[in-house]
Amino acid sequence: MNLALWLDRAGRECPQATAVGTGTAIHQTYGQLAERAARLAAALRGPLGVPEGGRVAIIAKNLPQYLEILYGIWMAGAAAVPVNAKLHGSEFGYILEHSGASVAFVSGDVEGAIAPFAPDSLKHAVRIGGADYEKLFAADPLPLTPRADTDLAWLFYTSGTTGRPKGALLSHANLAAMSYAYAAEVDPISPGDVLYHGAPMSHGSGLYLMAHVMRRGVSVVPESAAFEPDEMLGLAAHWGRTSLFAAPTMVKRLVASGVSFDPSRLRSIVYGGGPMYVEDTIAALDVFGDHLVQIYGQGETPMTITTLGREDISDRTAPDWREKLGSVGRPFAMLDVRLVDGEGRPVATGETGEIICRGPTVMPGYWNDPDATARALKDGWLYTGDVGAMNGSGYLTLKDRSKDMIISGGTNIYPREVEEVLLTHSGVREVSVIGRPDPEWGEIVVAYVVGAAPPPELDALCLSRIARFKRPKHYVFVESLPKNNYGKVVKTELRAQDAATQKGAA
Repeated sequence: MNLALWLDRAGRECPQATAVGTGTAIHQTYGQLAERAARLAAALRGPLGVPEGGRVAIIAKNLPQYLEILYGIWMAGAAAVPVNAKLHGSEFGYILEHSGASVAFVSGDVEGAIAPFAPDSLKHAVRIGGADYEKLFAADPLPLTPRADTDLAWLFYTSGTTGRPKGALLSHANLAAMSYAYAAEVDPISPGDVLYHGAPMSHGSGLYLMAHVMRRGVSVVPESAAFEPDEMLGLAAHWGRTSLFAAPTMVKRLVASGVSFDPSRLRSIVYGGGPMYVEDTIAALDVFGDHLVQIYGQGETPMTITTLGREDISDRTAPDWREKLGSVGRPFAMLDVRLVDGEGRPVATGETGEIICRGPTVMPGYWNDPDATARALKDGWLYTGDVGAMNGSGYLTLKDRSKDMIISGGTNIYPREVEEVLLTHSGVREVSVIGRPDPEWGEIVVAYVVGAAPPPELDALCLSRIARFKRPKHYVFVESLPKNNYGKVVKTELRAQDAATQKGAA
């Protein structure tokens, strides 16, 4: 099944129903959205020369046009490559080249960053909203292109341990299963219910819009195209029955805003993408009541490994309430989740192990990377690289991330990528990058450096090579780094040293 079938049906069955809003205004009805997507599909297959199965990138901040582009790609029988608009130009270039995308739709704020790094394989870069973009909709609508369940729908780029992004292959069946799981276990949707796009539509917020199209919901894009607590709460008050996907740092900003708000205008705040401290969850519960839901997932099994429902979060009378708040909930119904040791053997209840899962949301592999696929998928199980423990009631608590990933503001940052950049400075002999707990961002990036290099030069180096949010917030210069007998830096010891230093400075 082609995911665009849900929009095609909605366009015919309820053409006057609101599909997309911008701020408080109606941007498109379902009839208009379906027609625009079908016209864009014709342009993709015609003058833009995209074949069935071809890849089309979207490198854009949140825009109301995001839906017509995404569904236009699917109606054409092509695969979408949504890209985080906060990345560096060189990172855009790598993803475009690696994916083989021949067409990219870009927002004006990133257009200049892409041009110097555009690969030869990119034939067309179309600025969203520009004259050339609008000309594409002059084509006659293309009938929906049939696709098999196993065909690629979304090429989801997620960083790997080497720092180079890997493209997780998400099929139409994967995303349909994810949408069913969302509607059944996270956030039931009625026609007209609203999804607020404050988080990037290239990731979690965009993944959730499919369930809303399936159920005839409304996607609302803020006029700021960013997450502003006052704006979000104001638009939720206007539209009502509003949900959003939010990183924990976004939830904290909503709580801290102090805006007078009627929680009954909310449907849910679904948080994930990083750890939420128990006290922060309680503070959010005090403000928003029983509208909080937590999810834990990865790009390789999008948004679906476990979920902690609103009943668990809001039931203060439960004897194990705080323990539940510190967990990431229980497995989704359609997923089998286990914890295993280094040999792949299940560990006992309460023991720590690597989290593995299998089910209809799990990707079939990585794009053009058989070695990474073999490491991640074994006998049908996805090895997440995350470490946790599961209690007797089935609640999973994350303990650590075996790949040393840093999650800052809900965004994944891999230390090696930052380290490789810093090591290109002549004054840096050795470096190790870790995450330091931070009350606002969850974690911040800290670089321990052996050598002598002015921090402003290191900042400039990072800003020339990687996205701004990956740049270290602090540089700590040391004589040596803690290492084991094999000469490998022991990051657990380094994190412990950093924690002790911070405690002593407090």
